Amino acid sequence: MKTTGTGAAAGSGDAPAGFHARVAERLAQLSPAERQVAEYLRNHVQDVPFATAEQLGQAAGTSDATVVRTAKALGYTGLPELKRELGQRFVDSSRPSSVRRRTTSGDTDATLDQIFDEAVDRLQQTRRLVDSAVFGRAVDLLADARAVTAFGVGASELAARHLALRMGRLGFGTRVAAATGFQLADALLPVSAGDVVVVYAPGRLLTDIEVVLDHAAQVEAASILVTDSLGPVLGDRVDVALTALYSGGGMASEELASIVLNDALLLALKERGAARAADAGEALNRLRTSLTGRDPAVYVPRKQRRGRGADERDA
Repeated sequence: MKTTGTGAAAGSGDAPAGFHARVAERLAQLSPAERQVAEYLRNHVQDVPFATAEQLGQAAGTSDATVVRTAKALGYTGLPELKRELGQRFVDSSRPSSVRRRTTSGDTDATLDQIFDEAVDRLQQTRRLVDSAVFGRAVDLLADARAVTAFGVGASELAARHLALRMGRLGFGTRVAAATGFQLADALLPVSAGDVVVVYAPGRLLTDIEVVLDHAAQVEAASILVTDSLGPVLGDRVDVALTALYSGGGMASEELASIVLNDALLLALKERGAARAADAGEALNRLRTSLTGRDPAVYVPRKQRRGRGADERDA
């Protein structure tokens, strides 16, 4: 049974919840061009109130007519109503010029506060959208996996590599699939029955993602989707869909929520397979000792002196 962890309020940014709810509920029914516009609006909500339909169409790679059609497909009377809804929150606080002033004013405290406030907000919203039962199902699939392949491209590659590295340290067989196009075939070839494929796909539906999911289904491998807004589009094609929200203001790392969600999965897996994790940890330490000649628990690399002539003095 396919299980999803997306909610009606899923989405990025601090725009009113109504906009995010409409996108989440209707994204799967939009045409490809309309979906492209909706994804752009979702990721650039702070700019929408100040742009014309033509400007939004150019930015989204479509047309002004498609922008208007998308607004209506999302349930608005037209683009002006959509802009008014988003503008209520952003007119005073989120013009691009205001954002630039806040981040380039030289106020260190303001910079720190902005980044950490945004990061905390993303994580809190993501936590509210992750259902415990759905999360548990994802843990079950990973714990029983013969091998795990983590797929992600662009910024999402970071989350994929993080999961694969950390699961490997817990004693799991893992691979990373970060290639696109023709080379992706080689990365997918080892995937087989009993495996789990974890797909990090925040918001843009790429052909590569569909190929990954189709191949997983064909070879009877389970699949987990970690996404910002593609749950309604791909939820019926995966075994589990977990929501990890983008960074709304574009300041904190895009993959922050995905990596923290990874950490939650890893902790659950470590607790469930404590013996395997302990064995893997001991093996890792033995290898590190062999490589450094020292106990990795107490090894501190020698501090290198800086300045001209340091290399000659060290010699």
